Amino acid sequence: MILVTGGTGLLGSNLLLELTRHHEKISAIFRDKSKIEIVKKLFLKLEPKDGKEFFKKITWIKCDVLDIITLNEITKDIKTLYHCAALVSFRRRDFPLMMKNNGQGTANIVNACLENKIEKLCYVSSTAAVGKEFLDGKDYVVETNKWTQSPKTSAYAISKYTAEKEVWRAIEEGLNAVIINPSVIFGPGSWNESSLTIFRTLHGGLKFYTKGANAFVDVRDLVNSMITLTESSISAQRFLCTGTNITFKDLFTLIAKELDTKAPYIYANRFLCEVAWRLSSLIAVFKGKATLTKESVQSSQGITVYDSSKILKELNFNFKDLNETIKFTIINKIS
Repeated sequence: MILVTGGTGLLGSNLLLELTRHHEKISAIFRDKSKIEIVKKLFLKLEPKDGKEFFKKITWIKCDVLDIITLNEITKDIKTLYHCAALVSFRRRDFPLMMKNNGQGTANIVNACLENKIEKLCYVSSTAAVGKEFLDGKDYVVETNKWTQSPKTSAYAISKYTAEKEVWRAIEEGLNAVIINPSVIFGPGSWNESSLTIFRTLHGGLKFYTKGANAFVDVRDLVNSMITLTESSISAQRFLCTGTNITFKDLFTLIAKELDTKAPYIYANRFLCEVAWRLSSLIAVFKGKATLTKESVQSSQGITVYDSSKILKELNFNFKDLNETIKFTIINKIS
């Protein structure tokens, strides 16, 4: 039996689809029942003929990763576990919540795996949990870099690094596990959540771009890498899975072209971004959630280059072309 946490998210839902293509019994935990319907729509969108039958293979279990008792109970008959669940936020005030869900939640998962002698765990970490080497104005990221914390380190990065340490601790205690560190993920899903809000924002019209750069990976490449690593004899290793390195300006231009909308054309320098997040925070006092935060602004200005040569060599494949990924994401929007 296979168990997937975070099954209603962008990664989890696409992982479930691929797993149900080849396996008969899959369990997935959820917190918000309404999001299961989005997963069903995804199955029917990508598999018009067999999606309904694939979806029936999933046993949905209401469970929170902080619920130790339920986790121990539902993992008793599990052989393989994919831990995709995580809380993502770039608001410093969400730090305690992320430490609970990402840090303590992962500790609960690996403890349940050890207790019930699960055969293999695939933990979805993040590029944020991997160390950076600053050179020539850019941050270079490779698996072997030492992770260091600074005043600019995001709360999310700290929580994911803490979570990954729990997996390494469990590996030392005998857990058979592999870790994958993806960059920003694109693929079929709802544009109201996660990284796909980029498409919604550009579709609605975006005038500004920043000088920053990051990496963007196709969810199909990530899912296939996860399954291949998990079904292999590889253990106690981490792998960056980061797709294409690209500037935000070039990325926005590519997406805008496919959406047939105007690409951002005004350069937002660091000063303008600093003013913007402060105004956003002020507006949030009266209207609620801020659209910009100090951490998201810092991220938009930084230039980070990722090296995925380890996973490409190990699995002998190439990442999908980013243009094709963007088209696939737009065509398979789930609403």
